[in-house]
Amino acid sequence: MLKPGEVLVLGERIMEVGSAVKHPAGAEVIDLGDRTLLPGLIDAHVHLFLHPGAEDLQTIQESVPQRTISATLAARDDFLAGFTAERDMGTEGAGSADTAVRDAIDEGRIPGPRLRISGNAVNILGGHEDALGYNPEQHVLPNATYANNAAELVAVIRQQFKEGADFIKIYETGRESVRNGQLTAPYQYTEGELSAAVQEAARVGRRVAVHAMGEPGTLYAAQAGVASIEHAIQLGEETMRLMREKQIFAVPTFTIFEYFADQAAKSFSDPTAPEAQGARQMLDFHQQEFRKQIAAGVPMAVGSDVGPFPHGTQAREFALMVKYGMTPLAVMQADLLNGAKLLGWDGQIGVLEPGFLADVIAVPGDPFEDISVLGNVSFVMKGGVIYKR
Repeated sequence: MLKPGEVLVLGERIMEVGSAVKHPAGAEVIDLGDRTLLPGLIDAHVHLFLHPGAEDLQTIQESVPQRTISATLAARDDFLAGFTAERDMGTEGAGSADTAVRDAIDEGRIPGPRLRISGNAVNILGGHEDALGYNPEQHVLPNATYANNAAELVAVIRQQFKEGADFIKIYETGRESVRNGQLTAPYQYTEGELSAAVQEAARVGRRVAVHAMGEPGTLYAAQAGVASIEHAIQLGEETMRLMREKQIFAVPTFTIFEYFADQAAKSFSDPTAPEAQGARQMLDFHQQEFRKQIAAGVPMAVGSDVGPFPHGTQAREFALMVKYGMTPLAVMQADLLNGAKLLGWDGQIGVLEPGFLADVIAVPGDPFEDISVLGNVSFVMKGGVIYKR
């Protein structure tokens, strides 16, 4: 973080950083005043193919072309909010359409963040992302691809990679609920099945991320050696030990839980309604468990689960992680350093140093004093190209 400071950029990379740097003849000088320079932000859990509204309905009422257009706009909104790198955690039934979005961004045809994509997520029959509660005669498709055992997982993973996925997203628990302070999170795959998935991804140098909220699913995921556990509401002692040992990142996604709690409170006139109480209890339970995970030294990365709430507003995640127990410095390290590792761009992004890609943003004030300033990004550069100033 630089204030005051200067960054010399040549092409797509940083050449020099300091309180003052060389000013080569003919170089463009951009004076950002008293704003603070930072590496571009990283959101390790987004859904570009979702927007606010009933998730289960939008995924069956909107065509894949329509959703792909929406995804390009979502990517732009996230990007201009300062998120220069993201992990798209499943298209929610749009198959490998995120391959086209990633490639169009990489080719410079549309503005957006650097993307790691997973295509459709993977789920069991009748599981977390299946089309439950509909008339069976309508044959409503699930929001994820079915795989019911290790052999099917391997087959699906090979298909996902064929279609352009950078990593694999698997639903390991669901559906989850909290009642009277107790989390219920049925697991979907055994440790052996997840290990088969991890080994198949590793065969081609790639990794697996899992949606997992409680035991024993989170333990199975840690034993299998996944790259990250998304949401990670409840982690047992052995799970946390394995995550420390293997450097498996927890991605808390507080913003989505806050959003669902707020929406439930608005939807039900009676705040004691089970749905409203359940959503609020989930958020309360999550933040209590999060403090235990911090104390246990669980590695953290920052992801918001943006999509069900408006794209471009996910800097709220930083504020919530501070609110629930992390220091601003620790949150920034979780985002920029751990996020770069999780996305496979360690040594390329997340740091303002010579040789790194010139992904640079500017904010007013000091995020170590008030982390909410990250929600007011006024300058965005990616790969040496200015997109917002």
